[in-house]
Formats: sequence, structure tokens, C-alpha cells
Amino acid sequence: MRNTFLIGLALGCAAPLWAQAQAQAPQKSAADGIAEYRAMLADGNPAELFEAKGEDLWKHKRGPKNATLEQCDLGKGPGVVKGVFVELPRFFKDTGRAQDLESRLVTCMETLQGFDGAEIARTPFGKGEQNNVTALATWIAAESKGLKFNLPQAHAQEQRMYAIGQRAFFYRGGPHDFSCATCHGEEGKRIRLQDLPQLTKNPGDGVGFAAWPAYRVSNGQMWGMQLRLNDCFRQQRFPYPGFGSELTVALATYMGVNAKGAVSVAPSIKR
Repeated sequence: MRNTFLIGLALGCAAPLWAQAQAQAPQKSAADGIAEYRAMLADGNPAELFEAKGEDLWKHKRGPKNATLEQCDLGKGPGVVKGVFVELPRFFKDTGRAQDLESRLVTCMETLQGFDGAEIARTPFGKGEQNNVTALATWIAAESKGLKFNLPQAHAQEQRMYAIGQRAFFYRGGPHDFSCATCHGEEGKRIRLQDLPQLTKNPGDGVGFAAWPAYRVSNGQMWGMQLRLNDCFRQQRFPYPGFGSELTVALATYMGVNAKGAVSVAPSIKR
């Protein structure tokens, strides 16, 4: 009985001290908690599996022409992959248009390996050759990890894509009168517990455009920028844009140019 009394007395005295310590301890924000969660998962990021698959696909002879992608020109010459991710989208003379990484890969798969590019574009994300495009994009993005974004804007088509992307970013419509800027046009916004990056300027290293492709823990999928944009349109209740369409390339150009100087952490990991 005496021991019980002493224990109760000790706990009663300790409780105010614990409460005081908790009040004085720095409080973590929801963003801090999510950042810690991502850091714990990063060491075993499943994106590494897609990287390995992408590298193998790049070097493996495939398609009707039984050829590799090792002569694919992603902007720095045939076969060069390091540094290309942080300079895409960009204008390509052979196609006469600006392309992002994923649409450029489809061009190479078509011209070098003999695949039907239109058929790949129609294939749902995560299926067939679309899944392979994602793996290739993941590996190529990883080859530029730690480099800073510096998208070219010298060609008239690159400038045009930026202007279209800017207009599309602020265009409001759909049943909720949403635009990209509704979520990503100013500081201090969030959805549920997720802080939303401000994408009209450089949002910081590894944030926004600089973080995709990324592995989505919530659904166990690897997402490239094309799928990321599709999901934004879904949330706006807009029709999905076509894969590799001018609209998606324009939006990627706008965000990529705005991210100039940001360090790429792709492929990253997301909730």
C-alpha cells in the first residue's frame, strides 16, 4: 500500500515536468512528419527496381527491328543519357517539335526498334510498352540525380511551349472552376496533410517538377510526369490529355523552366 502511494506520488510530480518539456520541445509540422516518413523509406526506394529494368531495356535488342536504344538521341547526342533529364523538354530537329523525356523515348522506340508509337501512346499507364517507357524514364532520370535543371529556351518552339504552358497553368475550368494555379500558384497551400509546392517559380531543390518520376507508396506504382499531369487533370475533373500531347509537354516546359537551378532528386518517393 505504501509502495503504491509512493509510485502515485512520483508520477503525480513527474506529470507537470513532462508536460512542460513537451510544451518547450519544438513542434513538428505535418510536412516535417511526411519528410521523415519519406526519409525512412528512401534507403529502400522501389524505384531502384525500375532503374535496373530501364537500363536493361536501353541496352537490350527489342522490337521488330531487333535493336537497342543505345543510339537514341535525347538531346546531347546518340546514346548520351547523363544530364539529359534536367534539360527536357526541348526542341528536336528530327521531329520538328518540343518533346519531354517520355514522348522522346517513344520516338526512339519507333524509329530505332520499330514499335508503333501511336499504339504505345494509346496504351494505359502501367501496361505493356507504357510500363517500359516509365522504367526507361526512371533510369534516365536517375543518371541526372544531383544535377540542376536548366531547360533550353533558345528555339522559338521552346519559347512557344513555355507560353502555352503558362496559359494552361492558369486556365480555370471544369465543374469546380479549378486550374493548376488553384493548388500550385501561391505559397502556404496544402491538401489534406500534404504541402503543395508553388510552381510558378523555383520551388526549391527536389520539389515539384524536380521530383518526378517518383514511386507512389500509396498505390505501389512508379509515376512519370505524364501520369502525374494526368492525375492533376483528374482532380480538376478535366478530360485526360493524350499521352505526349502538346499540352502536357507545354506544362512540363513551363514548370521545368521555372525550376531552373533546382537540384533533381528523381526518381524520388512519394506518399
